[in-house]
Amino acid sequence: MERGESVVDAVIREMKEETGLTILNPRLCGVKQFPIEDGRYLVFLFCTDKFEGELVSSEEGDMRWVKKEELSSVNLVDDFNELVQVMLDDKLNEFQYIIENGEWKIILK
Repeated sequence: MERGESVVDAVIREMKEETGLTILNPRLCGVKQFPIEDGRYLVFLFCTDKFEGELVSSEEGDMRWVKKEELSSVNLVDDFNELVQVMLDDKLNEFQYIIENGEWKIILK
C-alpha cells in the first residue's frame, strides 16, 4: 500500500499493475496471517467477478486464464486450496499460520 492509499484502492491498483485488469467492486472475503519476527504479517483476500481490460503478463509472472478443472495441473502455492476455501466459504473468514513445536500449521476460522 502506498502512503494514504485505502486497502481497496491498493487492491485495484495492484491488480492493474500485475495483470492489466481493472477490477470492479472488490469484496473483502478473508484475511491470511502468519507470524514474523516481533509481530505478524497480514494479507487481505479480495474477490470480484467484474473486471475490464485484457490480461497481460508482468514482472510478477506469466498471467493466463485457467479453468477450475485444470488447476491441479498448474504449479500453485502450497496453501492455494486453503486460501480458496476461506475466500469461497461464507462460514470462514481467516487463514492463519501458527508455529507449534517448530512446525508451521494452518488454522481456518
